[in-house]
Amino acid sequence: MKEYKSKFIRNVALVSHSSAGKTMLAEACLHFSGATTRLGKIEDGTTVSDFDDEENRRGISVYTSVLPIEHNNTKINLLDTPGYTDFVGEMISALRVSDSALVLVDAVSGSEVGTEVAWDYCDRFNLPRCVVINKMNRENADFKKALATIENFSDKRLLPIQLPWGEKHDFTGVIDLLSMKAYKGDGKEIVDIPAEYKDEAETGHMVLVEAAAEGTDELMEKYFEAGDLTSDEIKTGLRSAILEGAFVPVFVSAGSAEIGIAPLLDAIVGLLPSPVDMPAVQAEGAAGVEELTASDAGPLAMYVWKTTADPFVGKQTFFRVTSGMVNSDNRLWNQAKSAEERLGAIYIPYGKDMISIKNIHAGDIGSAPKLNDTATGDTLSDKGRPLTLPKPEYPNALYRVAIHPKTQADSTKISPSLNRLCEEDMTLSWMNDPATRQTVLQGMGDQHIDVAIRRAQNKLQVGLLTELPKVPYREAIRGNGDARYRHKKQSGGSGQFGEVALRVSPSDEAFEFVNDIFGGSISSSYLPAIEKGIRNTMKDGIMAGYPISGIKVSVYDGKEHPVDSKPVAFEIAGRGAFKEACLQAGPILLEPIMTVRVTVPDENMGDIMGDFNSRRGRVQGMENEKGRSIVSAQVPLAEMQRYTTELRSMTGGRGIFDMEFERYDTVPTHVAEGIIAAAKKEKDD
Repeated sequence: MKEYKSKFIRNVALVSHSSAGKTMLAEACLHFSGATTRLGKIEDGTTVSDFDDEENRRGISVYTSVLPIEHNNTKINLLDTPGYTDFVGEMISALRVSDSALVLVDAVSGSEVGTEVAWDYCDRFNLPRCVVINKMNRENADFKKALATIENFSDKRLLPIQLPWGEKHDFTGVIDLLSMKAYKGDGKEIVDIPAEYKDEAETGHMVLVEAAAEGTDELMEKYFEAGDLTSDEIKTGLRSAILEGAFVPVFVSAGSAEIGIAPLLDAIVGLLPSPVDMPAVQAEGAAGVEELTASDAGPLAMYVWKTTADPFVGKQTFFRVTSGMVNSDNRLWNQAKSAEERLGAIYIPYGKDMISIKNIHAGDIGSAPKLNDTATGDTLSDKGRPLTLPKPEYPNALYRVAIHPKTQADSTKISPSLNRLCEEDMTLSWMNDPATRQTVLQGMGDQHIDVAIRRAQNKLQVGLLTELPKVPYREAIRGNGDARYRHKKQSGGSGQFGEVALRVSPSDEAFEFVNDIFGGSISSSYLPAIEKGIRNTMKDGIMAGYPISGIKVSVYDGKEHPVDSKPVAFEIAGRGAFKEACLQAGPILLEPIMTVRVTVPDENMGDIMGDFNSRRGRVQGMENEKGRSIVSAQVPLAEMQRYTTELRSMTGGRGIFDMEFERYDTVPTHVAEGIIAAAKKEKDD
């Protein structure tokens, strides 16, 4: 593959709800351009973009693949993203390095929840986009109905650039309203528009001309004077309006049947922006904020949007050159890691393969092997001019599992393996939960976690077992308590003696330790031992084995022995007094409360409200937005452990939600009794 300058590059993300046909449309584009000799099939595992074992096993895209296509002396980097909401992080990373997006819509199903998620992220990145009504050859395909479903939720004006030439089994090709020609099949055969579509095409063309005239003031003046525009002027006006987001062009296709491919590729080249057309990116530099444009002459700045690890291939780092030009054998600076990286060979990614290249120009996407410290979200630049490019915001984790090693040998590899997985996927995170003493892996859903566990097994050679995680409850006190405890041990030889009197009360701080001893009844040298005993007790709690927080401890009296008193005696005495004082102070159990925001079709709102009531949730508000209901509620984490799966079941996969920690609140008595009983039973076992 030859080198392409910035203005001859198009970075286009394919986004949609799952199963709208992104992978097969990309496959058809590859086949049409001559990059492949035959059309791959998802069910056979022969597509260029779905090459991973997990993707072939599940029959869906799990990772974003880069597919460079050469068309009309232009390189189109198609980024085929997963549509399944568990893998939304892959889509976000792809949109971060794209200049435009194709939003695919199934001609039968119309807009679905994944369509709206993709649309929302395109809005967040302020990306120009096109709608492609795909699968027009399916039974029950309906172009106008599918288009209407997008108009129902989109604030942007939709403008058909093409009309379908037939529908369902009669879908023959597309009628292009720009050229006013009909493209048969994949588009290599161009014919006159059939008579029965003439009037509709003329009307659509006039709408197109008017929209193009709105693109610039000069075109508007000419249109008012002459009443028409040339084909080139129409393209110029449309391109300008698309870049500004004034409207969204609409195309039609059937990827699996290779229909409508040529005019779609022509439109990508002719109407969608190159990196040069995009607004400057703001980067943090040593001298403050710098504005970077896609220029080979600019300071070098490369954003790392994806990293992968493979036991056979090694680590691969995928980047977009935001500014400057990169070549092999460069030395680069990673400001986030304060580390220098050496680029050996550089490549153009093509599915699972890598195409070697000497230079990668500004705006293009490339990859490099064996970078030691660089992770997803980092910026690579010149050491003499370090820069940091902005990272996108990723959604909060929605699904948690506790993990354990399969074997003793796996236990030593858990931490580095989890770090590697989370470096590659920004929606994955892990922690050692001090409240439950479990290692917890967090992600977007059950499939997301399952893929991560399998990746650890197959790629990183570490076996992991999963189970439902314990809820990180906390213990606290409601009132005040006062206790005195004496530890005395005499077993021949030197004995142990310590007596501690203390008070406990609620506090806004996690822990306060106060010395209120007057008259020297206990030497100050024993106070650290008393505090140590209290802190150790706080870790294990006094009711159900959960940490105690929000407490103030005041040591006000005690006794010591001139011979037998030792730090260990006061540590034990402090522990005993603390336990007794807490039991007097009305101990309670606290649970994490989450703020949950659920978006569902209107017909599911009643089910969601009733379900929240059964989960001890408190509904905070309801909104209606473009035919969908949004319910906000505060719900205990204990009731939300597997909500991703249950919401999909309740709404037929049409509901989505996000969730974040709000606060800790008191567990109701009847619920707390069950938790305490279960904890005691587990301890006894």
